[in-house]
Amino acid sequence: MNRKELDPESSPEAAFGARIRRLREERGWKQEELAERMGYSGTHISAVETGRKMPTLRFSRSADQIFGTGETADTFERQYREIRHGSLLEGFPQYVGHEGRAVEIRMYEIGIIHGLLQTPEYARVLADSAVRRGVIAPEQAAERTSFLAERQAALVRPRPPSMLVVMDESCIRRRIGGYEVMAGQLDRLLEFAELPNTVLQIAPYEMGERRPFNLPLTLLTLSDLAVVAYAESQMRGHLERDTTAVLPLLTAYHQLQAEALSQAASVAMIREVRKGIL
Repeated sequence: MNRKELDPESSPEAAFGARIRRLREERGWKQEELAERMGYSGTHISAVETGRKMPTLRFSRSADQIFGTGETADTFERQYREIRHGSLLEGFPQYVGHEGRAVEIRMYEIGIIHGLLQTPEYARVLADSAVRRGVIAPEQAAERTSFLAERQAALVRPRPPSMLVVMDESCIRRRIGGYEVMAGQLDRLLEFAELPNTVLQIAPYEMGERRPFNLPLTLLTLSDLAVVAYAESQMRGHLERDTTAVLPLLTAYHQLQAEALSQAASVAMIREVRKGIL
């Protein structure tokens, strides 16, 4: 049988395929044996191993389950997201791998609504704006919006994560898109606030210097109760796992919640803004 030699350095797809082959051969499995375990054909496994077929999210998660890499820092799902979403900020694909499995999500946002709470129309306006500014290509804009839909869908599960959201008042007052887009987005926030697993608060402008964060921040509590933090600059994202660095951020987030408006007062402010854009 002819065996195609792989060059993992030639492309991200080749690196993914070479890793699949290496782990398979370490276990003494033929392609057909791995295919049966993963629910694919031997031809499909061969195509992924040789870089002729791009892996899918389902394939990547199945590989993580079969090879026991799902709880490691270097999952196949992370590799898949880096392949598919190479235009995203550095560090973001790694964060998303944790986001979809978190049991609790704490978010703070400034200026725009957090992606997990965006309507498709609101997200599309932001992506299209990036295209007009020459930041991304049109096909990358489509990737961003579809990727966001995947992230949101991952949170709709039998036991959804608790979601604690604090957003700066600028998020609801900054007009994105026309009337219909913004009205729909504010309606989405009001619906979100009514869910049993959510808390939504507004950090009003009056907080002034008492606001502890000047950049957006997300804190994820994982199934083992470890907490990781994710923050972005204009150029890159950073996922922080070191407990000594994360705990002060968690303390500051609690202070933010204490200073922010209650959910009832926050909902009242959103409703008032909603009326004002008529």
